[in-house]
Amino acid sequence: MSRIGQVIMLLHGGDREEARNRFAGLWTEIGESGDALHRCTLAHYMADTQDDPEDELLWDLRALAAADALDDERVGRHDSAVAVRGFYPSLHLNIAADYLKLGRKEAARTHLHRARSATGALADDGYGNGVRAAVDRLEWRLGEE
Repeated sequence: MSRIGQVIMLLHGGDREEARNRFAGLWTEIGESGDALHRCTLAHYMADTQDDPEDELLWDLRALAAADALDDERVGRHDSAVAVRGFYPSLHLNIAADYLKLGRKEAARTHLHRARSATGALADDGYGNGVRAAVDRLEWRLGEE
């Protein structure tokens, strides 16, 4: 997780291409059957490095599949304050945004509904409020289109 975190900092620093290359190397090490928390985290952020919306969607779907393979015990070994159900609002929100970019509005609405339904797992803090606000914005965008 520390190596993934270092690449996330690189991504947040604005170097998407280098982050994409480093994430790809880590993905090769972890593999499709590696630790689900590592796969979920890496895929979630790898999606943000993609230029092609189809590729972004594929990485976001990988992150969701990895989250489905997680349990609170595994997540708790990394951070005892985190529960798997707290991952789903953001994961579904990202997938909804991907589908909207691809013009697939019904699929976007389906995942946006799942994101909204899962927001009860979020704390009333900056992160939770930010995800809820992003859900609101995407709902508004879908309503406008």
